[in-house]
Amino acid sequence: MRSWSVSVGRLFGVEVRIHLTFFVLPLFIFWTEYGAHGSANGPRDLALVGIILACVIAHELGHMLAGARAGIVPKAVILLPICGVTVADESRVEKPQPGVTPGNGRSALRWSGACQFDPGRAHSRNCLCGCPGIDLRKWPFLQSANLPRSVVWANLYLAGLNLLPAYPLDGGRILRALFSRTMDSSAATRRAVSIGNTIAMVLIVAGLFSDTWLTMVGVIVFSAAQLEERAVVFQSVLDSVRLEEVMLTDFATLSPADTLEDALQKAVHSLQDDFPVVRGSDMVGVISKQRILDALRAEGNGYVQAVMNKLFEVSARQESLASAFRKLTARNLSIIPVVEDQRLIGIVTLQNLMHSMALLAESRKLRRDGADDRD
Repeated sequence: MRSWSVSVGRLFGVEVRIHLTFFVLPLFIFWTEYGAHGSANGPRDLALVGIILACVIAHELGHMLAGARAGIVPKAVILLPICGVTVADESRVEKPQPGVTPGNGRSALRWSGACQFDPGRAHSRNCLCGCPGIDLRKWPFLQSANLPRSVVWANLYLAGLNLLPAYPLDGGRILRALFSRTMDSSAATRRAVSIGNTIAMVLIVAGLFSDTWLTMVGVIVFSAAQLEERAVVFQSVLDSVRLEEVMLTDFATLSPADTLEDALQKAVHSLQDDFPVVRGSDMVGVISKQRILDALRAEGNGYVQAVMNKLFEVSARQESLASAFRKLTARNLSIIPVVEDQRLIGIVTLQNLMHSMALLAESRKLRRDGADDRD
């Protein structure tokens, strides 16, 4: 998902990323304005984009507040022109308030329903109550020539569009939460995505014969659905795959008695970036290739034992990838040894974990698409 979005900062500790469709939006607005009036105003068009972005941020802020109450802590939010895609953070699951259970249908409905009370929509209602000189009823409602009116209608359009049962819009999320009561999460998501894709295609085609904004909305809904579906596939891999299926069993180790120069020489002939440090049959630490280099530059040759990290996590072969990922990210680690009967049998590094997750997610998606085609 990161390859289709760019980071613009953090909001309340949550990374905020902007999807590439937001960068197409200025060109689209310029084109529609020019087609309708024979001219366009670049600065005002960019200001309209900024208004839409601010409305989406306000909308997603409502979701974040509801999610925090439900114990759902997002790692990042990817903003699209009509909605946001939330990336959950497995390493930071907070304790929910009483009566709210993370992941159940009720919490999903609370999360999805938060848009109905978000700051953006409340602002729209206030504006409708009294906006002298703005002329809210004049068509077109969303236009760079009248930015104050666009603030009101951008919020109203956003609230209205999110009622559509097209996943991952709020109406689609509610639909998925209802499906989840009778089927597993992955199946519920696939069904909701399928309905969302159908609605997106209808909007795209309808826009070709009427308003091009409908086509833009359809493209955004389709793009957002693909992001959400991929996130769910990744989560399925995290929860169901065990470490023994992806751990590295052919790996190099170092001894605490190795000199740093000897350790660097061994590292040169290995693809590993991180190494378990073993004394006899006992694992006593971990050290990275970069740490070896830094120690050599700063202090000259010494022993691995003096610079290795003696604090590390271990996992059992039956643990899930989600468990390993939480351990890696919670303590900013880059390697987890896999042990059995206090014996080192494999290692999982952040690099090989991410690589395995990507391959497993893609293979599952291909198998599922193939099964759908046969059906």
